Amino acid sequence: MDVKEKAFAWVDANKDSMVDLWKQMVTIDSGIGVKEGGMEIGNLCASILESLGFTIRRYHFEKCGDTIIGERGDLSKPYPILMGHMDTVFFKGEPLKRPFTIKDGKAYGPGVLDMKGGDCIALSALKALHDAGYDFPCKAIFVADEEPAHAFSNNPEVIEKEAKGAKCCFNFETGFTDHDITVQRKGCWRFFLDTWGRGAHVGNAPKTGRSAILEMAHKIIDIENLTDYDKGYNVNVGTIEGGTVANAVPDHCRIECDFRYISNEDLPGLKAKVMDIVNKVYIKDVKTTFEESVGFAVMERIPGNMELLEVAKEVAKENGFPIPGPKLCGGGSDAAYTCKAGIPTLCSIGVEGSRNHTVEEWADVDSLFQRTKLMIGILLKVSAD
Repeated sequence: MDVKEKAFAWVDANKDSMVDLWKQMVTIDSGIGVKEGGMEIGNLCASILESLGFTIRRYHFEKCGDTIIGERGDLSKPYPILMGHMDTVFFKGEPLKRPFTIKDGKAYGPGVLDMKGGDCIALSALKALHDAGYDFPCKAIFVADEEPAHAFSNNPEVIEKEAKGAKCCFNFETGFTDHDITVQRKGCWRFFLDTWGRGAHVGNAPKTGRSAILEMAHKIIDIENLTDYDKGYNVNVGTIEGGTVANAVPDHCRIECDFRYISNEDLPGLKAKVMDIVNKVYIKDVKTTFEESVGFAVMERIPGNMELLEVAKEVAKENGFPIPGPKLCGGGSDAAYTCKAGIPTLCSIGVEGSRNHTVEEWADVDSLFQRTKLMIGILLKVSAD
């Protein structure tokens, strides 16, 4: 058997152990802000990489787990990167509420799709090729705070720095049931608005009050109306809080907004429109303040992304797998930062499924094995060039 046949045979013979690793990862509580879980899953990934001949470097952060950098071979020449995030969008205790389970060919549990299944694929593809006698120069990057848009780290800068010199990158994010692979992602810009009014008793002195909630209600409609699907951007007012009791005019209201856009060129104009809304006054004497939050850069569709997709399509065709098409995805990912570094990148090559970021999140179990084989074939081609 050649290397590919040996590696594919490894996948067929080790399906149970692959699922066991998947379960182990999902069982580790690495939700938002759970540093101890982030450290535990990072140590697990590091130990597996070390067993495959990688040397490990770490970036340490106060409020999240380490970023794990695995390096193998001579990286003075262009090499592939395998990348993923080890955290989930949920909060502490979620794996106890919803442990990893498999039913009717679907796996369930926090992060089973987004993206611990993808992490498992990355490590399994490397393991299969290693056991087939094929070790090639490459780098692995695993981060621990992607879901809160790196609120606890400078990982965007770390990723961009670590990507320099690479040939290509594969980000094992959530895969889709249509089998397409992401070559472009929208950017994400988040911000807060606060309105500051004047409190009053609604029975005794209603005219002296200035409702912060009423002012914000007008602004929410204005903000939501900035959505333009034809131009590829949309805004969501995602959270709101304000007021104290029903018989008091509210003196404060706060919202958090999420703006998605396709091109970096769109963002200055969108920001200007939001500031026009901030500066407009509907209720006399109510003030509005603006605060930028976290976000994700655009994953630009650089030319090399499409060339890399052609490699994936070739491997899929050769092995009878579904042929992936190109996808523009609305969700952000760390692929934005490898593309920013000029590195051709494919994203969404993890397990396939749906409903990520919800308690109904599920992943197709068979896709764990097929996507691992797809990745084996891709790595054999890009590492042989």
